[in-house]
This record gives sequence, structure tokens and C-alpha cells, in this order.
Amino acid sequence: MATTSMIAVNRFGYGAKPNELILVAQSPKEWLIKQLSQSPPVAFNYSLPSSSDIFIQLHGYRKNKKVAKKIAQELAGKDFDKQMSMEGVVTKKARNPAHKLLNQLSSDAIDQAIRSDHSLNWRLLDFFSNHFSVSASGPVMTAIAPTLEREAIAPNLLGNFEDLLLSVCQHPAMLIYLNNERSFGTNSQINKNGRGKKKVGLNENLAREILELHTLGVNGGYQQQDVTALAKGITGWSVARIGRDEGSGFLYRANGHEPGSFTLLGKSYKKSRKNAKQGEMMLRDLANHPATARHISFKLAYHFISEQPPESLINKMVKRWLATKGNIREVMITLINAEESWHADSQKFKTPREFVISSLRSIGDNKKLNLRQLMKSLSALGQKPFSAGSPAGFSDSGNDWNGGSAIMARINWSAALSSKLSFKHTVNVETIMSNSFGKNISELSYNTILRAESKEQAMTLLLMSPEFQRR
Repeated sequence: MATTSMIAVNRFGYGAKPNELILVAQSPKEWLIKQLSQSPPVAFNYSLPSSSDIFIQLHGYRKNKKVAKKIAQELAGKDFDKQMSMEGVVTKKARNPAHKLLNQLSSDAIDQAIRSDHSLNWRLLDFFSNHFSVSASGPVMTAIAPTLEREAIAPNLLGNFEDLLLSVCQHPAMLIYLNNERSFGTNSQINKNGRGKKKVGLNENLAREILELHTLGVNGGYQQQDVTALAKGITGWSVARIGRDEGSGFLYRANGHEPGSFTLLGKSYKKSRKNAKQGEMMLRDLANHPATARHISFKLAYHFISEQPPESLINKMVKRWLATKGNIREVMITLINAEESWHADSQKFKTPREFVISSLRSIGDNKKLNLRQLMKSLSALGQKPFSAGSPAGFSDSGNDWNGGSAIMARINWSAALSSKLSFKHTVNVETIMSNSFGKNISELSYNTILRAESKEQAMTLLLMSPEFQRR
């Protein structure tokens, strides 16, 4: 079995499913590049609720809760303690759907990645989902955080970065997470009409993260005045309210837009009060800026190849980015075709998400996968979906995942998984080892695994081997 086959499935994908290495061996690079032509690149269970469905559910929940509170007050009279007790009884059926939605949507993405024949695309989706990280904090964000990757990232995964950036920055999850849905210009019509009332002002959170994290990077050469200019350019980018606005999702509130022309990175953008064009032009130019090309190319190479990616590799990717207007598919093909990407050493330590998905892919028999248990596993390993806690997302550095307690958690998880497998009938550890690595496993690991006292222990040792922990 060629080493390049193992590199293809592990370094670029989520590890081999049974017999996948045999398929890949025919032409590893072509196998990867062919995945980038899949349409759609990734497929979800689309019977699950969309962000629009979720807003309707949350609106219904709030209405039911108000009704329940009113009924409780009427039943309990002026006795406050009795009111609280009655309210608890009456609202019992009006449960907040947020956590159930978070688990359904998050586990669906993991389930699809485990079963997919195109795990490169799922790795790429997870990369950009973490690049545009949103956290499940509070009832609304808990419910809609997972919809960002399904509705904004996945449809633009292999297209031009400017379309991806624009789609993400106009999605309700990103607008609400970074407080842009109520960012209105000081001189906007909303504030002029609201004289004497509480003013609503400019919020720079989304603009700052766009420049610092999503496009140019922290050393991308922007100044505070650029943050303010971009923030003004996207004032009025808001979210429709169920029962108060028409439609759902992104809503441009022209009366909240700051009037005037703004200068971003030395370029003036004309005023636009009729539509969101001013902010859109700013984002498209940022997406195609050389600093953005370098920032994202570096992150891609760091994620897929090495935490010290060669400068020659970055230069190739940047050159392709600028030549194709940031076409992600073309940049990924450049990454795949570069000789720097195929070094023999496995330099990246798997994150918990990568470890769990690759473990379950290696076993193959996942017909009875317990998705709720899967979510608990990721929590125990420290990477519960949409819990990064900051717009910077989860760390992509191995040093943040291979500490003593983290390794112990992986051992415990591996042992628990191994104990549940039906070794007598369907699972053969030597076969899984061959399916995962072919002959590319060290003699020490091979002998240690095969000399284990039980098949359960052998499986645990396989999952914890250096070859499995790194890619």
C-alpha cells in the first residue's frame, strides 16, 4: 500500500473507511481533487429545521410562555410564591426547543461526516465553520448557531471566498452573535426619528472580527478608522423579526444605515441608502485583498499540512488565490498538488472532533450510532460543537489538545468505545488496522496492538497509537 494513500485519507480527509485505502491507491491526488467537484460538496439531512423554521419555533415558545405566565397569575391571585409554582406547572409543556435543535443539527453534521465518501469536503466545511466561529450562548444563538454552516458556508464551500464571506456576514447567526442586527448609524433615520428616546448606536463587533479574523488578519495593515468605516458600511444589516417584519432571515434596514461615503483601506465607498451595496462592495474588496489571500492560505496550510507550513507552499496558494479571485476549490487543488503537502511525517495532532470522527469511520459499522452519546463524547473531550466561546474559534494547535488530562480523556473514551463493539461477530482489530494504515504502521505499534490481552484492549491501543492520533 502506497504511503501517499494513507496521507490522502488522513491528512486531507477524516481517515479511511473500510476498504477506502484500496480505492484511493489507484490515484490519491485525483481521488482528492474529484471530491472537490461534488455537487453539493456536502449533504445534510434537510428535513431538520432551517433558521427560518427555528425563529418561528422560538417565537411560538415565547408566546406560549407569556400565556402561561398570565394564566398562572390569574390562578394564583396575589400570592407571588404560588404564582411561581403555578407558572412552572403551566409552562411545563412549553419547553424551550433551543438545546434540542442544537443537538439535532450538530450531531447530523458529525453523522454525515462519519459516513461520507467525501471527507475532504467535510474537513473543509469544519475548517470554515471554525474560521467563522459562532457560539451557542443564550436561547437564540443556541438554536441557530449550527445553521450558519448549513445555510451560509456549505453552499459556498467550493466557490469564491467573497461570496462565502458575504453569505456568512448576512446570515442571522453571525449578525446576532456579533450584535450587528441593532447596529445603526448615529445620523441614520432611525436615530433622527427617535429624538427624545433612547438612542441606538454603531456597533463595531462584526466589522472588527471581519478585519482581524475573517479577512486581513491581525497583522493585515488595517487601523481603527478602517474598523469604524466598515462598521458604518454595514449599519442596517439586520434580521427580520417574526410577527413584526415581512419575511425571515437577513433584512437590510435602510433607515438604520449611516448616510455618507466611507474610506476603507484608502478607498472611498459611495453612500447607499437604498440597499446594502456599500457594505457588500467593502466585503468583496476585503475578500480579494492580498493580505486576505495570505491569511487564509496560511490557515489552510497550517490546518491541513503542518503547523510550520513552508513559505513556498503559502506563496503557491496565494498566487492561485489572486489569479482566481479567491476560488477556494482552485486554492485547495494547488494545496493538493504541491509537493510540500506530501511529506511523510504526520505533523498534525488530531483535534477531538477529528479523533472521534476518524475513529468511527475506521470501525465502519455505525448503523446504530448513538448521536446523543456522540455529543456527550465531544463535550468530555473538550470540543463540544459551537462552544468555542470566542469568534476566534477552537485552537488548531496540537499543544492545546495533547495535555495530560486531555490524553487521559481520550484513553477513557477509546476504552469505552472498544468495550461496546461486538468483537465476536463483526469487528477484527487487525482488519481495522489494515484498513486504516495498510502497511504504514510502525513495528512497535503493530506488535503492541496484536499482543494485547484482549480484543477490547487491542482496539484501545490502536486508537491511541501515534499513527492514529496524528495525521
